[in-house]
Amino acid sequence: MAASACSGFFCLFFLFSAVATNENTTSFDFNATASGDQNVTFTVTENYATLETTTTPSSGSTEEPLLPAEPLPESGRLLTPVTTVDRLCPCDEHTGVCDINCCCDRECSQEEVSLFTSCSVGAVSGSRQLCSRDVASYSLRNTENGYSELQSSVQKETSYDLFCIQAQNRLDGLSHPPPELPTDGNFESLFRQFTSFIFGSDSDAQVSPGEVQASPGYLYEDVMVTVGQSGQRGTFWMPSAGLTADCVDSSPAAFLKDQSSRCSRRVVLDQDCRSLPALSMNTYSDIQLFAGKQIDAAVVPMEVASVILQSTDDTQTELQISAGENLSPVLLRPNLCANVVLKVIYVIKYNPGGEIVNATVTLVLGFVSNRMLPLEQEFQITYVQEDGGDVAVRYSGNPGYVVGLPLVSGTKTADGIARSIDPRDTLSLLHSAEDQDCLQDPHQRSPVLFGLNSVSGCTLRLADAENCSLVSHLLLDVLRGPNYPQYVASFGNSPLENPLDWMQIKNSFSPGDGPSCSIPLSLHLEFEWTKYGSLMNPQAQIVSIKEVIQTNTSSLNLLSGGSGVLPIRSSVAFIPVSTAALPGYRTMPTIDAKLPFDFFFPFV
Repeated sequence: MAASACSGFFCLFFLFSAVATNENTTSFDFNATASGDQNVTFTVTENYATLETTTTPSSGSTEEPLLPAEPLPESGRLLTPVTTVDRLCPCDEHTGVCDINCCCDRECSQEEVSLFTSCSVGAVSGSRQLCSRDVASYSLRNTENGYSELQSSVQKETSYDLFCIQAQNRLDGLSHPPPELPTDGNFESLFRQFTSFIFGSDSDAQVSPGEVQASPGYLYEDVMVTVGQSGQRGTFWMPSAGLTADCVDSSPAAFLKDQSSRCSRRVVLDQDCRSLPALSMNTYSDIQLFAGKQIDAAVVPMEVASVILQSTDDTQTELQISAGENLSPVLLRPNLCANVVLKVIYVIKYNPGGEIVNATVTLVLGFVSNRMLPLEQEFQITYVQEDGGDVAVRYSGNPGYVVGLPLVSGTKTADGIARSIDPRDTLSLLHSAEDQDCLQDPHQRSPVLFGLNSVSGCTLRLADAENCSLVSHLLLDVLRGPNYPQYVASFGNSPLENPLDWMQIKNSFSPGDGPSCSIPLSLHLEFEWTKYGSLMNPQAQIVSIKEVIQTNTSSLNLLSGGSGVLPIRSSVAFIPVSTAALPGYRTMPTIDAKLPFDFFFPFV
């Protein structure tokens, strides 16, 4: 029978019928050989729904269309993809057989993988339009016997694009269970359930208490939380340029990530001078930050360190601010506005636990006339550790390493560890380029990023290798790079004055070893890391670094196969060596009681 359901200005008509839904689940287990002797097991579950419909003939000759009567499950989330990235394999072209160099092919056994020379597909990921997506990485490492061994991992990458998709219910290439249709009985509940995902709703702009993590302090790139006048929680924004030079005020400031930006604003002075919040210093100084991510964290107010007044001829004078002084923008003439914010500098001081201790802001105010429009503003934010650490040196975690950030490296001196403040002067690998000659400068290099395995190299022409001793030293310098460091920090923020927190690169290679003409053919860096700390918030720590250099054991002509060109390779592998967490039990208490000497008298 027909029924109607009205909501607001819309009135929808549905046909009612009974539907039963049976969900079947199929599970697949996939074992892939990882680094060392470990096995990585991926478990993927596919769900699909089968609709069984019960038809009710109508009075006419045709049957009414059937619609499900039960609403969708109230999960609070949109439908998510069933197929994960570790099950996708673009290079798997033949069913039932192993495709050569296809590292994600499940038909390939360990014996077949050992003969691979490279991975034709190094990474498989979801849509780049998503704000958060999984990326499956595949790479090969050489064993001591010269065979290849597969290394695979699935990492979650975050996109900070301005127009990324936060939630989705349809993605080409991934499968979804068929959704059930709304009925007259579930329309209101579905409307309330899914309207919260509309872009730009007020619920998306605030941080709910359920999203606050268990760790008390902020982690690297965490969004800092603010508190408003009425106690509502928000996000600490730092304006920056978007797709154009115009300012975007909804760009969050990431914890421990120093940022600087310039952007412009289109301002009508006689209308916006007093009313536009972006021009007033109160917008950037009346901020209260939560010290950590806990709900009961302390509140840290933003303190004004100094206010600098800039004149029309760009001369600057520091103002002495007195209590109650008003520095709001004021319109002096129809084409001149005073006390406009031109530059904002934030300094956030934090402790080793990731909690904010102090926050200060320095403001540059100036005069803006019509000839200076559009208005250009500059914003900066810097993080300083409470114990007075070196601000110029960039860290790669606090304390544990963060996947995708460069390793912290340096050289040992009498006073501790010396490290360059230039972020490019770190442990690096050759960056593969088309027709890159090993003996011809310049060589493109890329830093070694924690947790990301990589392979690169260059080509050596045998005609240039006549002077074997000279070529051997040159190739070694090319593979290692300039200012090759001796030590790597075990944590992302290891102090320079504590050498025990720095791991030495183990190397047993000597350029004089081997046959009469011995040149390095490959350089492999092997990093063993473990999860350190509590189970609630483990930190990545490097525990061992080994450099493996392979040289030729036969003539170069035989290795090149008569082509006259020899490939030289450099690679990096990160091997997790964390042991499984085991429950601990306290020992039984012992009884240490002393009896009096006549306790058994008169029996003894």
